[in-house]
Amino acid sequence: MNSGNWKHQGLREIPIPKKDGTTRMLKIPTIADRAWQCLAKYALEPAHEATFHPRSYGFRTGRSAHDAQKYIFLNLSSKANGIDKRVIELDIEKCFDRINHTAIMDELIAPKGLKLGIFRCLKSGVNPEFPEQGTPQGGVVSPLLANIALNGIESIHRYHKRQGNRITDKTQASDIVEPSIRYADDMVIILRPEDNAKEILERISEFLRKRGMNVSQKKTKVTATTDGFDFLGWHFQVQKNGKFRSTPSADNFKAFRKKVKHIVNNSNYGATTKAEKLAPVVRGWRNYHKFCKMDGSKFSLWFINHRAYKVFNKETKQNHYSSKKLLDKAFPAVSYSENKHAIVKGTKSPYDGDTAYWSERNSKLYDGETSKALKKQNHRCASCGLKFIDEERVHLHHIDGNHANWKKNNLEAIHESCHDYKHMSKAQS
Repeated sequence: MNSGNWKHQGLREIPIPKKDGTTRMLKIPTIADRAWQCLAKYALEPAHEATFHPRSYGFRTGRSAHDAQKYIFLNLSSKANGIDKRVIELDIEKCFDRINHTAIMDELIAPKGLKLGIFRCLKSGVNPEFPEQGTPQGGVVSPLLANIALNGIESIHRYHKRQGNRITDKTQASDIVEPSIRYADDMVIILRPEDNAKEILERISEFLRKRGMNVSQKKTKVTATTDGFDFLGWHFQVQKNGKFRSTPSADNFKAFRKKVKHIVNNSNYGATTKAEKLAPVVRGWRNYHKFCKMDGSKFSLWFINHRAYKVFNKETKQNHYSSKKLLDKAFPAVSYSENKHAIVKGTKSPYDGDTAYWSERNSKLYDGETSKALKKQNHRCASCGLKFIDEERVHLHHIDGNHANWKKNNLEAIHESCHDYKHMSKAQS
């Protein structure tokens, strides 16, 4: 991929408010520049995925925040003596604004032409005060560049699986434990009682200093697992009885409640419109937290549900029955299974050629009739016969064309593009 005469244009700056009252500048490239960055990302990603640490979960194909949640559970459950452990909540000060360009360029696996394009991309969003630092937030390729620069920080805290043994050059990878979880620039390091938090933080500071970044002294803290900590919108805590609990964090629930309140109390919408607008918000929030402990009136949304019912029922067109139907539509149910997420295996990547593993894993994202059809078809498309390995959505196709016929032998799982082709063919004939 040759950059040729491509020149990166100026960036649009949009101030985004932060929790502490300050603002962060989001720098957005033009559509043409974003298209180039997207192509560059597709070219760079497969090579770098092979080098990335298995405990890095942010902005990586085939990995999600739920994998990070599951790994924390495995390290803090009663089996792992989580009650005795501590956690370093690491915060990197202005991570995207302070990444050293040299650190990125030295680690970049790319031909000369592509490297030149990435260099121009980095230089387009620089702060005049720090001309050799920063990657523009809002750029398509920025999260990948941040992952390249921070790769290796997860290996700083490591120890032998068997207590008392030291790690040597001959130690097998399966015997080394690296209990660090990173999601982009957010990181959590799990400590045993005998681990020295100060020494680990010094080593991390040295690692970051070489890359132009610093540990935020205000926000970085060492917390006992029994006191609990927030990470990726969840609150993790080990109870006094040793049981691990994961629930939506207070800030996450507050933001969600604010969104729902804005829709429910909006006088411009009727009850039907409110229900339609609430459904994706509620479904998205419940899906994100489906591996948490969600019982109790707060997280089951009883009070929000009751408030919405009262608002719907006030309308002259609605009665008790129609309001209840709208409520079911506005608050779609999602099945919960606490800590049951299947974590991605080790260093597995969608680019490693293991189509059987990734096809089966991606199929688990679906439930109901789609899930049954996928199992019946051995996770292959009923139309083209290929495995479901990419990010293309799986569609449920009605063979006889009757969408009211939901019998098992009338349903088949196919690629979205295959589904479009089938219906296009019917329209032409």
